[in-house]
Amino acid sequence: MTKIAVYQVREEELPIVKKWSKDNNVEVKIIDGQITPQNIHLAKECDGVTTSQNTKVPTEVYEKLKEYGIKQIAQRSAGYDYYDLDAATKNNIIISNVPVYSPESIAEFAITQTLMLLRKVNKIEVKTKEGDFRWQPGIRGGLLGEMTVGVIGTGHIGRIVAKLFKGFGAKVIGYDLYPNDEATKYLEYKDSVEEVVKEADVVTLHVPATADNHHQFDYEMFKQFKPTAYFINDARGSIVDTEGLIQALDEGLIAGAALDTYENEGPYIPVDNRETGIDDKLFQRLLDHPKILFTPHIAHYTDVSVRNIMNIGLDSTLEVIKTGDTKNRVNKV
Repeated sequence: MTKIAVYQVREEELPIVKKWSKDNNVEVKIIDGQITPQNIHLAKECDGVTTSQNTKVPTEVYEKLKEYGIKQIAQRSAGYDYYDLDAATKNNIIISNVPVYSPESIAEFAITQTLMLLRKVNKIEVKTKEGDFRWQPGIRGGLLGEMTVGVIGTGHIGRIVAKLFKGFGAKVIGYDLYPNDEATKYLEYKDSVEEVVKEADVVTLHVPATADNHHQFDYEMFKQFKPTAYFINDARGSIVDTEGLIQALDEGLIAGAALDTYENEGPYIPVDNRETGIDDKLFQRLLDHPKILFTPHIAHYTDVSVRNIMNIGLDSTLEVIKTGDTKNRVNKV
C-alpha cells in the first residue's frame, strides 16, 4: 500500500487526513513538527512527503529524501519561500504548493482589517473599556467608498480583493508584473508600485515572496505614501522591512498598518508563547505598537481553507507518486 509521511498536522486536521486516507486507500504516517534534518529519517520507507513548513528546509533534507527514493515534498501553503528550489532540483525533488485554496478567505480578511483601521476599532475598544463613551475626533472613522485602494499583486487573491473593495464603492488601482484582463474589471493598472502608493489611501499586498521583493516596502517606500494612508500585509513578512515600517509610523509618514505576517515569525507562529514569551525585540516592538494591528498569520484560516489546504497537499503528493509529476509543482527537475 502507498504510504505518505504527513508532517506538522494539527489536531483539527486529523479527521481530514483520516478521511482522505480512507477515500484514497493510502496509509498515512503522522509525524509531529515540521521537517528538520533531525526528523527526516522518520519519512524513510514512505513513498511521499507533505508538510506545512514555515522554517527553512536545509540542503541535507533533500539529499536524504533522494537517498530514500522519495521524489517530492508537498508544501501545504501558497508560499514556498522556505525551500531552496535549486537544491531540491539538484536532488530531483519536486516541490509543490497549494496555489489556490480559498482566496476569498484572505480577501475578506483584508477587507476586515481595512475597516478596523478606518473605523479606529482598537482606539474605540480602549476608550470603551475605560468608560469613556464620548464622540471625539480621535475615534471618528473614514468612509471606504470615498477612498482609493491600491492592490499590489492581482493574482487569485488580489483580484477578489479588488472586486470586494470596488463593491464598497472605492476606486481601485493596482500593480502586477503580469497584468491580467480579469483584474481590469475591478481596477485600473498603474505602471509601478510607487505610482500606486503615492495615490492610494489604502495599500494592500498580495504577492509571493521573491528574492527581488525582499524588504521592498522599506522606509524609503513608506516615505512615498500619503500620511493618512493605511498599509495591509496579508502576503509575506519578508516583503516588509519591519524597522522601516515602525520608523515610518513613528514619524507619521503613514497612519497605520494591519499585518498578518512578520518577517521573522517562524519560531512564534503558530505557537502558544504565553509562558515562554517573545525573545525577538523587534517583534515585541511591532506587537506593542499602537498603530499596528497584528494577527498571527490567520487571514487564510477558515473552515474551507483548512480542508482544502490539507486535501490539495495530499493530492499533490499522491499525484507525484502515481504520475511522476504534479500540476502544482513550483520548481523544475
